[in-house]
Amino acid sequence: MTRRLLFVIPLLVVFSPCTFSQAPKLDRQVAVTIDDLPAGMADRLPAADITAMTTKLLTTLRDQKIPVVGFVNEKKLYKPGEVDERIKALQMWLDYGFELGNHTFSHMSLNQRELKDWEDDVVQGETVTRMLVAQRKMKLRYFRHPYLDTGRDLETRRKAEEFLTRRGYRIAPITLDGWDWAFAGIYEDAKKRNDTAMQQQIVKDYLAYHDAVFAYSEQQSAKLVGYEPKQILLLHASNLEADHIGELLDVLRKRGYRFIPLQDALSDPVYSLPDTYVGEEGTGWIDHWAITQGKIPQGAPVFPQWVIDRSKELRLSTGQVSAEPQY
Repeated sequence: MTRRLLFVIPLLVVFSPCTFSQAPKLDRQVAVTIDDLPAGMADRLPAADITAMTTKLLTTLRDQKIPVVGFVNEKKLYKPGEVDERIKALQMWLDYGFELGNHTFSHMSLNQRELKDWEDDVVQGETVTRMLVAQRKMKLRYFRHPYLDTGRDLETRRKAEEFLTRRGYRIAPITLDGWDWAFAGIYEDAKKRNDTAMQQQIVKDYLAYHDAVFAYSEQQSAKLVGYEPKQILLLHASNLEADHIGELLDVLRKRGYRFIPLQDALSDPVYSLPDTYVGEEGTGWIDHWAITQGKIPQGAPVFPQWVIDRSKELRLSTGQVSAEPQY
């Protein structure tokens, strides 16, 4: 069990997987971001599978006119014999009208490595992506911290932020996060085994847990800043999202959300609030604001224990699916 899976267990409120909250029809707004391109489990998927997954995911997003920024780990491009096809899968994001951002080369944690090593990894992570966006007269504008690790101390955090600013980046925060990466690992296994009953159970709890997280995040943000800001959703490139992101988008629509570009979300003044959060564990920005205000977030929905247990079983018994967080 990973350090981040341990982090959720003490939280207090259990979600109901049977029903979705029926929120009032508000003008809620959300930007969708997707990490770990070209694929969250790129080390285990052949390039042909990555291409198929990417095609399915992007087709849904394009058809539903959802603005998206995808964040790239370029290390995942370099599998012998598959580099060109993997780069083409990455290029598809631009071909479909979406934007790319930097997620470091190797998914390196700023909390676990020295600042200079992390800076080098950020620069290395630009090599292919910057070339691809330049072909379309675009720029790399956004950076997402792996694991949401922004630094173990405030000096490191501020130096990293200054470094990113000098390179033309704006940090992409997150406020909505249902840990889809954890569901995605066991879904991948169930799909390979053609276990449709398991897939259905995973999807049911994936949707219900996200709905509960959305409700919690709406309530917490309103308590902290006096209103519901323009939210930013974190997802990951996986077969789970490729197969079921349309259903997740419907959950958001039922809660009154409309979909906006990341640039529009970041125009909300909430993202300029004082933020002095540091710690061993990365977390979302609602927690950042709460802890900066001297408050302790409480009442978050508990992540389904059976998903944690199943992830651990797979990791230990087969080594084929990792429960490591892929923020």
